[in-house]
Amino acid sequence: QVQLVESGGGLVQAGGSLRLSCAASGPTFSTYTMGWFRQAPGKEREFVARNTWTGGQIYYAEFADSVKGRFTSSRDNAKNTVYLQMNSLKPDDTAVYYCAAALRGSPEYDYWGQGTQVTVSS
Repeated sequence: QVQLVESGGGLVQAGGSLRLSCAASGPTFSTYTMGWFRQAPGKEREFVARNTWTGGQIYYAEFADSVKGRFTSSRDNAKNTVYLQMNSLKPDDTAVYYCAAALRGSPEYDYWGQGTQVTVSS
């Protein structure tokens, strides 16, 4: 069983920045694919970013078009934590942000966090 705990959400003005953290349990965190998703009120959950282990110390990051150039993703395997750095935030980024973990070889995300609210004021 893997537990995911997000933190770092809050209220920020447009143009500001926030860094979300997702702390995971599990002895093989370094091999997990870690994803970030968000869900705004009245909308479906959407993909934001993904950080995929490709072998050794190499990870591949992917981002939704809506956040490319503004968001970055990193991970600290020593802390079992993945981060989502969000810059140049827009009101449209307002949502509950979730992290998710896919175990090595899993075709889908196996575990989800409880979510953290991000609100961007105009």
